[in-house]
Amino acid sequence: MIDRVISVDEPDFKSVKQTAENHNILHVIPKSSYLLPGFTDLHVHAPQWPQAGLALDKPLNEWLQTYTFPLEAKYQNLDFAKKSYQSLVKELLANGTTTVLYFGSIHTEANLVLAQICADMGQRAFIGKVAMDNPDQTPDFYRDNSAQEALEQTEVFIQRLQKLQKETNSELVPVITPRFVPSCTDETLEGLGQLAKKYDLPIQSHCSESIWEDQYAIDRFGMRDAEVLDKFNLLTDKAVMAHGTQLSDSDLDLFNERNTAVAHCPISNIFFGSSVLPVRHVHDKNVELGMGTDIAGGYSPSIYRNIQQAVMSSQMLQDAGTRNARITAANAFYLATVGGAKALHIPTGQIKAGYKADLQIVNDQYSDVMSNNENDIFERLIYHTTKSQINEVYVSGKQVINRGENNGK
Repeated sequence: MIDRVISVDEPDFKSVKQTAENHNILHVIPKSSYLLPGFTDLHVHAPQWPQAGLALDKPLNEWLQTYTFPLEAKYQNLDFAKKSYQSLVKELLANGTTTVLYFGSIHTEANLVLAQICADMGQRAFIGKVAMDNPDQTPDFYRDNSAQEALEQTEVFIQRLQKLQKETNSELVPVITPRFVPSCTDETLEGLGQLAKKYDLPIQSHCSESIWEDQYAIDRFGMRDAEVLDKFNLLTDKAVMAHGTQLSDSDLDLFNERNTAVAHCPISNIFFGSSVLPVRHVHDKNVELGMGTDIAGGYSPSIYRNIQQAVMSSQMLQDAGTRNARITAANAFYLATVGGAKALHIPTGQIKAGYKADLQIVNDQYSDVMSNNENDIFERLIYHTTKSQINEVYVSGKQVINRGENNGK
């Protein structure tokens, strides 16, 4: 945890610094580098990592049926799962992402492989075993065989992940994860709501991602997507719903009433969201927002890249006629840090006493030729930082990336 933030102007600054130096624990950040909070990614489909950037010109249903579901089915092979997840977790950490809310696959064992890798590499991880049992909307080669199986395996995963967390003393949390309303039978949705209450756990799913998804809920239930999730007690103050591009004002009022957060996935929404999430409007409706990459609907594991797209998408929305839609780089940075931390109820995302020391040290590669005004430096870091400029990453004070040693740990 961060014990104190001390200014050079404070009377004991020199003595505190000297004490740290005497104990060989003073870490001096190089000139033209800056200390930033680590990022929280509120929406990653872990098993989709091998298809990041593939077939994004296809309609969502074709993309899922032809590419995604066959890929996710491969994770019953634990060697395949291990290789893929090691690559993903390392890549996310190297991009400054210290906390991730993961969708796993339907496979309990593969999800535990992901959890062990997160524990080994030091990433804080919220992980869900995906539940999907509706034969009308899921392929026969990749789904839970019944509601009973979906619920039993979810509970097994919860208990085994909690055991692993204690054994490894790592920051791992199980998450109730209905893929989305169309993928689940009523029995599964109801049972997942009960499990979330029984174990007092976070919940994640998709809500109003597309026009099709919204219409599906109306056709099947005579209710909007958000209302269906609420009916099954899946909208809670520990719930994070991805996308929300089609959320109505009444949906947002319901989210506000339930204290449910939204994961904004700006790159993915360009391809599959049918529209742009009106971030400022959602914020004005007092709904908490964080940032998600939505790998692999979003091709980039970089939150920086998603921050940039969030700003660009907001300008497109404003240009299309939505008043007061534009957000700033600082607004988007808030989503990636404070917003995500609040959504998951963890004290991180800020460099502040009492918060977890989730940090990234970033090199300002253009400091010698561009303005060094504070605001200019900040915006330059937001728009120009790539993985190669992130030299060190810490999770809860533990160094997990050090580019100066063998190009990363």
